[in-house]
Amino acid sequence: MKNGLSAAIVAFALSFIFCMTLIPALKRFKAGQNILSYVKEHKSKGGTPTMGGLAFIPAASIASALFIQKVQRTEVLCIVVGLAFMIVGLIDDFLKQKHKENLGLKAWQKFAFQAFIAIFAGAYCLRTGLTALYLPFTGKQVDIGVGIFPLAVFAFLATVNAVNLTDGLDGLAAGSAVPFFLSVGIIIYTEGKNASESVICFALVGALLAYLLFNTSPASVFMGDTGSLALGGFAAGVSIFTGNILYIVVIGATFVFSVISVLMQVIYYKATGGKRIFLMSPVHHHFQQKGYSESKIAYAYFTVTSLLGAIAVLAVI
Repeated sequence: MKNGLSAAIVAFALSFIFCMTLIPALKRFKAGQNILSYVKEHKSKGGTPTMGGLAFIPAASIASALFIQKVQRTEVLCIVVGLAFMIVGLIDDFLKQKHKENLGLKAWQKFAFQAFIAIFAGAYCLRTGLTALYLPFTGKQVDIGVGIFPLAVFAFLATVNAVNLTDGLDGLAAGSAVPFFLSVGIIIYTEGKNASESVICFALVGALLAYLLFNTSPASVFMGDTGSLALGGFAAGVSIFTGNILYIVVIGATFVFSVISVLMQVIYYKATGGKRIFLMSPVHHHFQQKGYSESKIAYAYFTVTSLLGAIAVLAVI
């Protein structure tokens, strides 16, 4: 746990320094967010620097590398996978800036990149025998054998895009990710078998806490796809490689609900010829349309994730 705390402190310091350095640079290069026209509440945010993931993701990765003891292939792969998703997001953000529109990679291009990383990670799990899953709240494990490959691929794709969809309000995705990684990190450390991956979780917590100083409403910088895809990659990686894949659904319920709300809206819209369940999806925009402030919505997501994480942790320790 000492290494985890040290990693969190160093990641916080690095993330803070990187944010202080990055934000002026992004402004200088006019790397501002292009706001979607149908989100009227966000018109004033146009031009806010984006690609903030370039600050906290490298900070967490460096801190993790410094404090992981007895580095194994799995820990290295976890960091590499997270950085790979960051690069996909960075390309997407860069193209949006280049074209000065909210259009980066085409949907099939983004999916292809994500699928390649997910398939590689799933194949690694199968090849190295990382096929056992912890059953939440029981402490028991079940070995699913070759079933880990499709499950891991699906979990990576689902988690990455769930976090990406949740990144729609100031402090929302980052604020939800803090208790997620903290809880998963404690669970991994308690299980004992993969303690090194817990260091990665704690480093992400520290880096995100520093980033939130600049991202809470009104945000000085957005994480962009650079940050949200990487966060999803790390969330899936630390969970899958340690056998805690099922905890993604439990602790990351707010992320899951973002995806479900979009699917519900699309299906209902097509089935009813234009009617909607939510005023806008993902569901955090529905709450915003109802008059709730971004700060209240972000706090609610943080609270729900914290409570779910605390329940999961208490069941394990």
